[in-house]
Amino acid sequence: MVNRVILIGNLGADPEVRRLENGAVVAKVRLATNENYKDRSGEWQTLTEWHDIVMWRTLAERAESQLKTGAQIYVEGKLTHRTWQDQDGNNRKTTEVVASYFRMVGGKRDSNSGGGGYFPSAEDEYKTGDAKPAAQSTASAQPAADTSGNTHNEPNGGSDTAEDDLPF
Repeated sequence: MVNRVILIGNLGADPEVRRLENGAVVAKVRLATNENYKDRSGEWQTLTEWHDIVMWRTLAERAESQLKTGAQIYVEGKLTHRTWQDQDGNNRKTTEVVASYFRMVGGKRDSNSGGGGYFPSAEDEYKTGDAKPAAQSTASAQPAADTSGNTHNEPNGGSDTAEDDLPF
Protein backbone atom coordinates (compact mmCIF):
# COMPACT_ATOMS: atom_id res chain seq x y z
CA MET A 1 0.00 0.00 0.00
CA VAL A 2 1.12 3.52 -0.72
CA ASN A 3 0.34 6.76 1.10
CA ARG A 4 2.12 9.44 -0.89
CA VAL A 5 1.09 12.99 -1.71
CA ILE A 6 2.81 15.32 -4.17
CA LEU A 7 1.68 18.93 -4.39
CA ILE A 8 2.90 22.05 -6.16
CA GLY A 9 1.31 25.27 -5.00
CA ASN A 10 1.66 28.68 -3.39
CA LEU A 11 1.96 29.45 0.30
CA GLY A 12 -0.95 31.39 1.75
CA ALA A 13 1.10 32.78 4.67
CA ASP A 14 4.51 32.57 6.29
CA PRO A 15 5.10 29.28 8.14
CA GLU A 16 3.74 29.08 11.68
CA VAL A 17 6.66 27.59 13.65
CA ARG A 18 6.57 26.23 17.21
CA ARG A 19 9.23 24.71 19.39
CA LEU A 20 7.94 21.95 21.64
CA GLU A 21 9.09 21.24 25.21
CA ASN A 22 11.12 18.25 24.04
CA GLY A 23 13.05 20.49 21.60
CA ALA A 24 11.29 19.33 18.43
CA VAL A 25 10.42 22.02 15.89
CA VAL A 26 7.13 21.88 13.98
CA ALA A 27 5.98 24.17 11.16
CA LYS A 28 2.53 24.48 9.65
CA VAL A 29 1.84 26.07 6.28
CA ARG A 30 -1.23 26.48 4.11
CA LEU A 31 -0.66 25.59 0.47
CA ALA A 32 -3.01 26.63 -2.35
CA THR A 33 -3.28 24.52 -5.50
CA ASN A 34 -5.28 25.59 -8.55
CA GLU A 35 -7.25 23.56 -11.05
CA ASN A 36 -8.36 25.26 -14.27
CA TYR A 37 -11.25 24.00 -16.36
CA LYS A 38 -13.86 25.17 -18.85
CA ASP A 39 -17.43 25.31 -17.63
CA ARG A 40 -20.48 24.46 -19.78
CA SER A 41 -20.56 27.95 -21.27
CA GLY A 42 -16.92 27.66 -22.38
CA GLU A 43 -15.56 30.08 -19.78
CA TRP A 44 -12.37 29.21 -17.93
CA GLN A 45 -12.83 28.68 -14.21
CA THR A 46 -10.22 28.30 -11.47
CA LEU A 47 -10.85 26.08 -8.47
CA THR A 48 -8.48 26.66 -5.55
CA GLU A 49 -7.91 23.93 -2.95
CA TRP A 50 -6.18 24.69 0.36
CA HIS A 51 -3.98 22.05 1.97
CA ASP A 52 -2.62 21.99 5.53
CA ILE A 53 1.05 20.97 5.49
CA VAL A 54 2.97 19.95 8.63
CA MET A 55 6.77 19.82 8.70
CA TRP A 56 8.92 18.46 11.53
CA ARG A 57 12.46 19.01 12.83
CA THR A 58 15.07 20.11 10.26
CA LEU A 59 12.43 20.40 7.55
CA ALA A 60 10.53 22.82 9.81
CA GLU A 61 13.70 24.83 10.44
CA ARG A 62 14.31 25.05 6.67
CA ALA A 63 10.72 26.17 6.16
CA GLU A 64 11.13 28.89 8.80
CA SER A 65 14.22 30.30 7.12
CA GLN A 66 13.31 29.83 3.43
CA LEU A 67 9.52 30.02 2.98
CA LYS A 68 7.55 33.24 2.67
CA THR A 69 3.97 34.10 1.73
CA GLY A 70 3.32 33.51 -1.97
CA ALA A 71 6.33 31.24 -2.54
CA GLN A 72 5.73 28.38 -4.96
CA ILE A 73 6.91 25.04 -3.60
CA TYR A 74 6.94 21.35 -4.44
CA VAL A 75 6.00 19.16 -1.44
CA GLU A 76 6.14 15.40 -0.94
CA GLY A 77 4.62 13.71 2.08
CA LYS A 78 1.90 11.46 3.43
CA LEU A 79 -1.79 12.08 4.09
CA THR A 80 -2.86 11.93 7.74
CA HIS A 81 -6.15 12.39 9.60
CA ARG A 82 -6.33 13.65 13.14
CA THR A 83 -9.20 14.28 15.57
CA TRP A 84 -9.14 16.95 18.25
CA GLN A 85 -11.47 19.07 20.38
CA ASP A 86 -11.99 22.76 19.82
CA GLN A 87 -12.42 25.37 22.60
CA ASP A 88 -16.15 24.59 22.85
CA GLY A 89 -15.50 20.86 23.34
CA ASN A 90 -16.68 19.88 19.86
CA ASN A 91 -14.87 16.99 18.16
CA ARG A 92 -13.12 18.12 15.00
CA LYS A 93 -11.32 16.18 12.28
CA THR A 94 -8.41 17.53 10.25
CA THR A 95 -6.71 16.14 7.17
CA GLU A 96 -3.06 17.14 6.83
CA VAL A 97 -0.05 16.33 4.69
CA VAL A 98 2.98 15.47 6.81
CA ALA A 99 5.83 16.62 4.57
CA SER A 100 8.96 14.56 4.07
CA TYR A 101 10.51 16.90 1.47
CA PHE A 102 9.97 20.33 -0.06
CA ARG A 103 11.69 22.41 -2.69
CA MET A 104 11.23 25.96 -3.93
CA VAL A 105 10.11 25.88 -7.57
CA GLY A 106 8.64 29.17 -8.76
CA GLY A 107 9.53 32.76 -9.18
CA LYS A 108 12.68 34.47 -10.31
CA ARG A 109 16.03 32.84 -9.67
CA ASP A 110 18.18 34.62 -7.13
CA SER A 111 21.53 35.01 -8.85
CA ASN A 112 23.34 34.71 -5.51
CA SER A 113 21.70 31.48 -4.36
CA GLY A 114 21.80 29.46 -7.56
CA GLY A 115 18.50 27.90 -6.48
CA GLY A 116 14.81 28.45 -6.74
CA GLY A 117 14.13 26.93 -10.14
CA TYR A 118 12.69 23.47 -10.57
CA PHE A 119 15.24 22.36 -13.17
CA PRO A 120 19.00 22.62 -12.63
CA SER A 121 20.97 25.06 -14.71
CA ALA A 122 24.62 25.52 -15.59
CA GLU A 123 24.85 27.81 -12.53
CA ASP A 124 23.88 24.87 -10.30
CA GLU A 125 26.52 22.66 -11.93
CA TYR A 126 29.50 24.94 -11.29
CA LYS A 127 29.53 27.17 -8.25
CA THR A 128 32.03 30.03 -7.89
CA GLY A 129 35.54 28.71 -7.49
CA ASP A 130 34.89 25.35 -9.16
CA ALA A 131 36.85 24.59 -12.29
CA LYS A 132 34.74 24.52 -15.42
CA PRO A 133 35.58 21.88 -18.00
CA ALA A 134 37.59 22.99 -21.04
CA ALA A 135 35.76 23.51 -24.31
CA GLN A 136 35.24 20.26 -26.13
CA SER A 137 36.15 21.50 -29.59
CA THR A 138 37.42 24.61 -31.32
CA ALA A 139 38.04 25.47 -34.94
CA SER A 140 41.80 25.19 -34.45
CA ALA A 141 41.75 21.92 -32.50
CA GLN A 142 44.18 19.27 -33.68
CA PRO A 143 43.01 15.69 -34.18
CA ALA A 144 44.09 13.29 -31.47
CA ALA A 145 47.04 11.06 -32.20
CA ASP A 146 45.90 7.77 -33.73
CA THR A 147 48.09 4.70 -34.01
CA SER A 148 46.00 3.31 -36.89
CA GLY A 149 47.15 6.07 -39.22
CA ASN A 150 43.73 7.73 -39.32
CA THR A 151 44.11 11.52 -39.65
CA HIS A 152 40.47 12.45 -40.38
CA ASN A 153 38.87 12.17 -36.89
CA GLU A 154 36.78 9.27 -38.19
CA PRO A 155 36.63 6.06 -36.19
CA ASN A 156 38.36 3.07 -37.77
CA GLY A 157 39.60 4.93 -40.83
CA GLY A 158 36.16 6.31 -41.77
CA SER A 159 34.53 2.96 -42.46
CA ASP A 160 30.72 3.22 -42.29
CA THR A 161 30.35 -0.47 -41.41
CA ALA A 162 32.60 -0.40 -38.36
CA GLU A 163 31.27 -1.72 -35.05
CA ASP A 164 31.24 0.67 -32.12
CA ASP A 165 30.57 0.47 -28.40
CA LEU A 166 27.21 2.25 -28.53
CA PRO A 167 24.30 0.22 -27.15
CA PHE A 168 21.92 1.41 -29.89
